[in-house]
Amino acid sequence: MPLSIRTDRSHSTIGKVSRPLLAAAGLSVLAWTSITPSFAQDATTKTAVDSSVLRVCAAANEAPYSTKDENGFENKIAKIIAEGIGRKAEFVWSAKPAIYAVRDQLDKKLCDIVVGTDAGDERVLTSKPYYRAPYVFIVRKDSNLKIANWDSPDLAKAGKIGFVPSTPASVMMEKEDLYNDNINYASSLTNFKDRRNAYTRIPPDRMVGEVANQTAGLAVAFAPEVARYVKANDALKLIVVPDNNVRSDGMKVPFHFDQSFAVRKDDKALLSAIDEALPKVQSKIEDVLKDEGIPLVQPASNK
Repeated sequence: MPLSIRTDRSHSTIGKVSRPLLAAAGLSVLAWTSITPSFAQDATTKTAVDSSVLRVCAAANEAPYSTKDENGFENKIAKIIAEGIGRKAEFVWSAKPAIYAVRDQLDKKLCDIVVGTDAGDERVLTSKPYYRAPYVFIVRKDSNLKIANWDSPDLAKAGKIGFVPSTPASVMMEKEDLYNDNINYASSLTNFKDRRNAYTRIPPDRMVGEVANQTAGLAVAFAPEVARYVKANDALKLIVVPDNNVRSDGMKVPFHFDQSFAVRKDDKALLSAIDEALPKVQSKIEDVLKDEGIPLVQPASNK
């Protein structure tokens, strides 16, 4: 099964690391989230909670998801759902990556909602999915490579392939005997920072840029993480990775993930309000996702 990003949002990412992704890599959520100590001072909050406000757990520097100027697409989605339940979004910023949002913000009641959590995350209550996010291949439009899925023979002709280690992509890279030839290149995308006992994110704009400048033949990434940068470059295109992949032992490796809002397990009233509001604001959320360039696939619950 895959790791879930927010993928880190890439599902190593994935996420907010998604349990399915960690299972694929043989990791545990506890091991992943205990990498660094908690520091609540990175977040600011009111001592008394204003019922007219929806306090949103948010990373201050994790483009394209969330940035302190509120230009992240999840910042925009947070404002939409807040308006849908009759509140105003108030961002509780953290200098730490979003993978720590549940442990270091939500569970400590510094904020009340996390945007972009894998549906069914056992640490929290999750809303009905508001979209399903796929992994994608990133290639140049003028590339001679014919890539449609992980069975495409041209994967072996791509040269350097960008990917995030410990994600569904790396699982399939190993299966296709591409991992060993590309892991050093993948490590170079973080300037060979040591990933042991530390969370290290590959800058999505760099991964995309190296396909654009032909340093890499292609890249594989979580669509929400890279769509903005691909859309901004006319030389590139996205190809949705099909969700029918299995490991060498036959175990499924998911490449599409339902994305939901997360609240604390004791906040059933807020969850109900969100689920009730979702049908009313769904079109506005989809407008944000389409503007971001994220390819939309049908939520599993609607199939």
